Amino acid sequence: MTTRRLGWLAMVLVLVGAFAVGVLDDGGPSTPEERAQHIAESLMCPTCRGQSVADSDSSASRGIRNYIDQRIEEGATDAQIRAELAHSYGDDILLTPGRSGLASLVWLLPVLALVGAVVGVALAFRRWRRLKPIRASEADRALVDEALALRHGGLPSEPAPDDESRLSGSGAGT
Repeated sequence: MTTRRLGWLAMVLVLVGAFAVGVLDDGGPSTPEERAQHIAESLMCPTCRGQSVADSDSSASRGIRNYIDQRIEEGATDAQIRAELAHSYGDDILLTPGRSGLASLVWLLPVLALVGAVVGVALAFRRWRRLKPIRASEADRALVDEALALRHGGLPSEPAPDDESRLSGSGAGT
């Protein structure tokens, strides 16, 4: 029983470690060019849907990239730049959903689904462990012995009188 608990503990530690690595901030971009690239990758091109501002060559995306560079030189934070662009172009320009209100469901639902799946699997394993093993009855053992005897060339034991009609294929009224 201790081994099982150690196994579950190890699995929980791995999951928590993986979650922590995924959530921890890596410090972000360090140079102004990296900051500008990071911001541009988080914004959708307003004219060519499906591409980020960083990937698009449209005039609107070039203008937004120039605006980002200008605001970084002025000392604006990444959040301020994104907020200004969202105010100008609408919230649809943001590729990363917000973390509050209805948009928070985008972040919350996958975590809830994962937790629900882990709980479901744990409950299933617990229920399967509680099931008692099925034991063969004496009648089952007799049938197996008879089948093995027939397979190895031996003769089956004499059938009981009530089994003769079933074995010969005749019905009850004949």
